Amino acid sequence: MKEGMRERTVLKIGEFARVNQVSIATLRHYEKSGLLKPLELDPATGYRYYSLDQLPRLNRILALKELGFSLEQIAQLLEGELSFERLRGMFQLKQAQTQQMIDAEQARLTRIAARLSQIEQEGKMPAYEVLLKGVDALLVASIRGIVPLPLADGLEQSYAKIAAYLDEQRVQPGSPALYLLYSRSEQHDDGLYIDAEAAIPLSIALEGNEQITIQTLPGALMACTIHTGADLFLGQAYAALYRWLKDSGYQVIGPPRQLRLRYGAHIDPTQYVTEVQFPVKKMSEGDR
Repeated sequence: MKEGMRERTVLKIGEFARVNQVSIATLRHYEKSGLLKPLELDPATGYRYYSLDQLPRLNRILALKELGFSLEQIAQLLEGELSFERLRGMFQLKQAQTQQMIDAEQARLTRIAARLSQIEQEGKMPAYEVLLKGVDALLVASIRGIVPLPLADGLEQSYAKIAAYLDEQRVQPGSPALYLLYSRSEQHDDGLYIDAEAAIPLSIALEGNEQITIQTLPGALMACTIHTGADLFLGQAYAALYRWLKDSGYQVIGPPRQLRLRYGAHIDPTQYVTEVQFPVKKMSEGDR
């Protein structure tokens, strides 16, 4: 071992590998690619020695590998003296992207489980009682837009914006919150988007803003049913309403409404309670 090496804390390749929890093969690969060469190679024994001073460089190499860079790209980045601040920013971005992927996959697993449950329940459709009732006109603050499925995720942002605005105006929001579904939909690369409007009832009129509309939803005769369970199964309630319409001679004359009677982050989704309302009128002979 050379004299200069005695002034540093040096480790054999196996020791250096254990300290950094990497394999000896990985260190040899980095040596061959020129990314991280041993501090010294003993010609007599063939032992490779590394210095603890090389730890920061190895940590950066491993970090950049985690970020998905190739060894060639890593070499170029390290030549540019990659600062800790820049590396931290890259890691934070990757962390956020990875979390989004995890959340998306978790949501997909939830939907798959729900679809499997639907298949298992085929032929065992829960009984939905459909009632006709008159609904009065309703003053609301609302946000309408094209939102992705599942609707709850996209609409939560709208509800939060409305709630924040009402808080600024010192207006107490009414209940239950509701949303309206329109017929327009768009297929995007990341899934289906639906034209939907989130609304919160108001007890007094006030001015809206660029995003929030203050409006009065018209009163109407409604065909209504109650759905208990997760939003993913709301289609069962819709199917029951459409069957009732066909059998009873009524037709839909406006966007369906969904009233969130029991809903929230602290509530088990299987215990959600939603009232689905269809504005309807009796079909005439000419409509049949």
